[in-house]
Amino acid sequence: MLPKIRSLALALSAALAVAGCTVTPVSPNVQTAGEAEAGQPALSPEAFLAVASRVEPVAESICRSRTPDQDCDFAILVDRDPRTGANAFQTVDPRGRPIVILTIGLVAILENEDEMAFVLGHEAGHHIARHIPLQRGAAAEGARVFSEMAAAGGAAARTVERAAEIGAVVGASRYSREAEFEADALGTMIALRAGYDPVTGAQLFRRLPEPASPFLATHPPNAQRVEAVRRTVRRLQAGG
Repeated sequence: MLPKIRSLALALSAALAVAGCTVTPVSPNVQTAGEAEAGQPALSPEAFLAVASRVEPVAESICRSRTPDQDCDFAILVDRDPRTGANAFQTVDPRGRPIVILTIGLVAILENEDEMAFVLGHEAGHHIARHIPLQRGAAAEGARVFSEMAAAGGAAARTVERAAEIGAVVGASRYSREAEFEADALGTMIALRAGYDPVTGAQLFRRLPEPASPFLATHPPNAQRVEAVRRTVRRLQAGG
């Protein structure tokens, strides 16, 4: 799988262009922000490539076994724009190939290979579980419900439109929390099967900011996610 990860000459989708990503294929010469600033990155470029090379085939295998109708040939990229902050996300290219992107800001704060393996597994889990189309559906349903409620109450057209916008946000955010837990579970499975410790990997959550709003937050509380990973590991090790 190593040559495939090194050779990622992709035409990225419009979604990436909208996101403003300056993306780079995972390769031995990737320089992290930590390397540039301190000279001693916690995760060397070689280690980064090694983790990607071990995690990708596991994620691909699980994807093909669970959703054989999807493209499961994951591409792993790094967004080297320092303005993007610490983040990771999953999208697809115009042909439907799944892409996992880590920002240089996130790469810089990864403390070990277990954390990187868990992040990659988590993002691959979003694709395996079809979270992108499902979240769009949740947003559409939220918009429909809120707009119909506003219209039924005799609201003006602009108020109905605004209600639809709010409903879309509420619908998407409520679904996102469920999706994050599901992606964490799949990421735990992927990291574990790739030979990494997902519990150690999930300690990254303890260094990330808590979701801002309990009502509209798209991610669950960090402590809950760490505990959910622990439960998933126990279940997997027990044969569940």
